[in-house]
Amino acid sequence: MKIVTAEQMKNIDGECARQGTPSSVLMENAGKAVAEETRNFLGRLESRNILCLIGAGNNGGDGLVAARYLNEWGAKVSVYLCAGRSADDENLKLIRDKNITCIEADDDEKLEIFDGLLASATCIVDGMLGTGKMRPLTGIFQQVLEKVNNAKIKRNISIIAIDIPSGMDADTGAVDDACPTANVTVTLAFPKPGLFSFPGAGRVGLLKIVDIGIAESLANDICLELIDDKWARTALPSRPPKANKGTFGKALVVAGSINYSGAAYLACSGAMRAGAGLITLAIAESLQPVLAAKLTEATYLPLLESRPGIISTEAVKIINDNHRQYNTLLIGCGLGQDPATAEFVGSLIGQEELPRLVLDADSLNILAGVSDWWAQVNDDAILTPHPGEMSRLCGLTIEDIQSDRLNITQKFAAKWRKTVVLKGAYSIIAAADGRCRVSPYANPGLASAGTGDVLAGIIAGLSAQGLSPFNAASLGVYLHGKTGEMVRDILGDTGMIASDLLTALPVVIKQLKDNTNSAGG
Repeated sequence: MKIVTAEQMKNIDGECARQGTPSSVLMENAGKAVAEETRNFLGRLESRNILCLIGAGNNGGDGLVAARYLNEWGAKVSVYLCAGRSADDENLKLIRDKNITCIEADDDEKLEIFDGLLASATCIVDGMLGTGKMRPLTGIFQQVLEKVNNAKIKRNISIIAIDIPSGMDADTGAVDDACPTANVTVTLAFPKPGLFSFPGAGRVGLLKIVDIGIAESLANDICLELIDDKWARTALPSRPPKANKGTFGKALVVAGSINYSGAAYLACSGAMRAGAGLITLAIAESLQPVLAAKLTEATYLPLLESRPGIISTEAVKIINDNHRQYNTLLIGCGLGQDPATAEFVGSLIGQEELPRLVLDADSLNILAGVSDWWAQVNDDAILTPHPGEMSRLCGLTIEDIQSDRLNITQKFAAKWRKTVVLKGAYSIIAAADGRCRVSPYANPGLASAGTGDVLAGIIAGLSAQGLSPFNAASLGVYLHGKTGEMVRDILGDTGMIASDLLTALPVVIKQLKDNTNSAGG
């Protein structure tokens, strides 16, 4: 599903009208969809007091249509016009024809009427401001939203936002202080980038993307996508009945050190659970017996050590003698940054004719200290940094990166000519050619040690099965996030650990194949 900016959405609306679907039809569809999602959230509408806050633009028009449907379905609806609307506004005429309470802010100078409506309301429909250019909220908009925010704090009033919460920038996720925190945001036709960018993403609540009659083909030229079940299902590697383990690819995992042997286990297990046919763990030779006792399905390539548990520079020759039989080479999980290991990584990555590389964790930290490191790494490599690692790689602060995650990831994927996964809430996957995908998942349960190692392993396992770098990274991120959602549903997001993902991952893949679970898509 494409993600569109405010300007792109405006152009799509215009093209839709030129092709014969007038804005009035889209508005009717949008308002009805908002009303339906409001009913889905609230349940029975009888005796529900719903206050619809209406602005001057199309967002307000959508809100008027929603108000009409909610009234027809049994709710007690009041409309508060925060800005003037055209005298020939058909949707406003219909509201008045149906004797729905309709108050104009110009007639309520001290907001006393508004206070009375708010006091009895159990739900607010926010149709004040849409996806136009964000500006600081002032006057009636600021006053009304501040009162709504206080009501939410004091008595947990529900808020349904139309398209985006008012006071949020649709493109960047920046917010005004008065921007409300919605329970549900019903975004119209296509999601907007700000819905997945903090701080705005924290005001969205449950995101619902609704069809309002705009053809998806009108967004075909847009290169930013939200990953969903529909795409993930088509991207899953096939599993032919006549297969052998070679059919599903082989991955060589260079991971682990004396202090981080668990990372090697998690990465290899992630690759296996993602369906790779054979995983070989290349690890410091003194650690091999420890891992073999726990990781029984992998094969092993013991590496020379500079000291116990630390890979020696001379181990490069062992990798070079063996890597040609593998489809993908994952380097970095738990390697540590000992000088000998750093020299080993630098020497290895500079080799020619390596399998496709997946670079994670300490391999990225080591590369960050190498001038023009990207010129030494194959163009089809996949990088999986968290914000701290990304900061070291690109020289920007973590704050700069987090404030503009989407553009930063795209910029450096193009500069480095690599596929880059910027991990975190709503992880971003960018290809060198400008394509970009966003994960729909933000799960605090995944903010724990080892989950990144599982993700790197999943991506390596998918890459070994023949997926392109961009698709392997995208599908890996999506499966990892979706698996986290499954585990959270069972365990909650406190105490979730990385190994919880391993047995759940094949279940998620099975559900995708069986089309029995449509969450996120």
